[in-house]
Amino acid sequence: MEHVIEMEQVSKVFHGKRAVDGISFTIGKGSVTAILGPNGAGKTTMLSMLLGLAEPTEGQVRIFGLPPKHDAVRERSGAMLQEVSVMDRLKVHEIISLIRSYYPQPLAEEALYAATGLEAADLKRYAEKLSGGQKRSLGFALALAGNPDLLFLDEPTVGLDTTARRRFWETVRGLAAQGKTILFTTHYLQEAEDIADRILLFSRGALVADGSPEEIKSRLVQRSLSFLPEGDAGELRRHLEQLAVIKEISDRDGRIHVTTDNTDEALRVIYTGGFAVKDVRIDQGRLDAAFEQLTLEPEAVQP
Repeated sequence: MEHVIEMEQVSKVFHGKRAVDGISFTIGKGSVTAILGPNGAGKTTMLSMLLGLAEPTEGQVRIFGLPPKHDAVRERSGAMLQEVSVMDRLKVHEIISLIRSYYPQPLAEEALYAATGLEAADLKRYAEKLSGGQKRSLGFALALAGNPDLLFLDEPTVGLDTTARRRFWETVRGLAAQGKTILFTTHYLQEAEDIADRILLFSRGALVADGSPEEIKSRLVQRSLSFLPEGDAGELRRHLEQLAVIKEISDRDGRIHVTTDNTDEALRVIYTGGFAVKDVRIDQGRLDAAFEQLTLEPEAVQP
């Protein structure tokens, strides 16, 4: 796979403190990658280095094989930051036309408006008169104006309603299908779980987990089974307690819940053992549980 982003042993030190500490990873073309981590984890510092707004203290950052500040990189990159700052007294269509003029092969205006949901009435408004959601759409339009191959999205759906958020991510997925590479930060863990092919989880300046949402959950989150007993529930519990594959047993809402590291093996043992159960459900675990485990106790888990 072609590497669009390469970070090799990158550190950034501010006033003697390592905001980013020895991070290495690569990101391939056409992928959608989520950057997660609590406040102060180093996400913003890392994003600043990728955008060429900050220089690493140690290590090397390459975008398309070049330094982030290279003109060729900027022509192929777009960024949607949390705050959209535009010149006063310019209408939306004027701002978009201005930004498009900076790029050698900008995205066609019709495609740009369709992708971002900006309507004819929005284009005629002064930017400072836009609602919060409309400003986010403008920020997305400016990020796409140059028809970038690499797109940085920093908390892109803050302030968007449910419909706008769903349309936004459908557009992002469509861009990835075209071969564009997407890197985004979010505090909405469900978005990362639903949208990202890969998650990079940061804590205290270090990369503490790297993988698909399912890989991270399967490695860190205990999975569980629940079912209804067909016979005596107490007797069933006593039999289940003897199974090595089952770690804990509890009762909730009339169902028996068991936690296990291997749901496939637990199901095999239950069915081959002839246990009288019905309405079996599998809970694969949640990303927020993995997030909490890793960011609260990162030293307990190896990336």
